[in-house]
Parts: sequence; C-alpha cells; structure tokens
Amino acid sequence: MAPSALVVCLGNICRSPMGEAVLKHVAKERGIDLHVESAGTAGYHVGEEPDDRTIAVCKKHGVPINHEARQVSSEDFKKFTHILASDEANLRALERMKPKDATAEVRLWGSYVDNKAIADPYYGGMNGFEQVYKQCVQYSNAYLDQVVGRQN
Repeated sequence: MAPSALVVCLGNICRSPMGEAVLKHVAKERGIDLHVESAGTAGYHVGEEPDDRTIAVCKKHGVPINHEARQVSSEDFKKFTHILASDEANLRALERMKPKDATAEVRLWGSYVDNKAIADPYYGGMNGFEQVYKQCVQYSNAYLDQVVGRQN
C-alpha cells in the first residue's frame, strides 16, 4: 500500500491545512506520489476555509492551498497509512477515536524529528503561523525520509 497521510489538529483551519499543503508540496518537489489530507479532532469549523493567516503564509512561500475543514472520521483510520497529530492533546483525542480495526499508524508528527508539538497559532500573530510553516517543512521532510526510505 502506498503511503498516505492525514495531518490533524483541533479545528482544521490553521495547523493541519498548512501541514497538508506543505507535505503535498514537499512530496511533489521530491518527486514522491503521496496522498495527503487534513482534518480536525473537533468539528468547530467544518466546511470553512483555512484561517486567512494560514493562506497568507502558504502563498508567501509558494505553497498551493485549497482546503475545506472537516472532522476526523473512523474511516480515516483505515483509509490512511499514517495519521499525524499536531500536538499531544490531538494525539490523545485520536487514540480515543481510533477504532479497533484501525490500520493507520497514529503518532505525533514531530516524533519524526524532535517530539515537539506544533503550537496552535490561532490566538497569536503572524510569527506563530511562520513558526508552524517552518515546523511543517521540517516534519514533512523527516516523515518522507523515514516512510519513503522504508519502502525502498
């Protein structure tokens, strides 16, 4: 089964849509065919576009973003090979949601590098969104190094 990833945060309008866009972009730049989506553990923003600051940071860095917020579903645990949580709270929520027949590997996205969480930038300024972008690039490369490396 080809690798596929679901990037997850709380509301699916800041960290995870940026993570989805960056991971897709990095994979494409590296010539890797990877299916990527994102979702939130909570349904606060279902149907909404990403936060304007998320869109602005992606555009600034030349990363295409086109997303509509959705909530994690039980099918996601079988549809994707990897579910990447932005922080420990979302990792715990995913572990609680995970059905018994789940096949996806569920882990903290930062576990591929430094075990750091991607802090929620929602209540801060643009600097927080830039920090999220930097972490997404770093974690995307580390994820691809490990997962694609395992397939060779």
